[in-house]
Amino acid sequence: MAISTNINYPKDYLPCPLKDGFGLKPVTPLKSTQMTTGRRRQRRAYTSVPTETAIAWIFNDSQAQAFEAWVRDSLNDGQAWFNMPLLTPAGERDYVCRFTEDFYEGPTPEGGMYWRYTARLELWERPMIPAPWGNYPEWVTGSSLLDIALNKEWPKA
Repeated sequence: MAISTNINYPKDYLPCPLKDGFGLKPVTPLKSTQMTTGRRRQRRAYTSVPTETAIAWIFNDSQAQAFEAWVRDSLNDGQAWFNMPLLTPAGERDYVCRFTEDFYEGPTPEGGMYWRYTARLELWERPMIPAPWGNYPEWVTGSSLLDIALNKEWPKA
């Protein structure tokens, strides 16, 4: 079941998260059972794999105030899911996410005029290219060549 939300991170007014410290940690989609033979039986439990990531922002005074008010008012103090633009190997796009139980930390002074906020987010799904592209790694790794061929080299009809 896919989740959707109409709450968007205010990217027109607040900066996107920093790449510094950004990393993705998917939760395993596998269930494992110990068999009497000593081997383990593994199976896929679900296809929507949640992923956690640590992110950080640097805000000026007014952006910090707007961020905290947005979390309080739009996200019900961080409880609600929201759309956040993130840059991943699959490209930059909005991902459905929410704050984890750790909420966010900050403001911490940064360089005298700015404030640093850090948080852990839970992404609804693992940021990946759509299925079934994993069956065609040669097309994925050669996608830049394919793009050039389709858009520059082939004659227009």
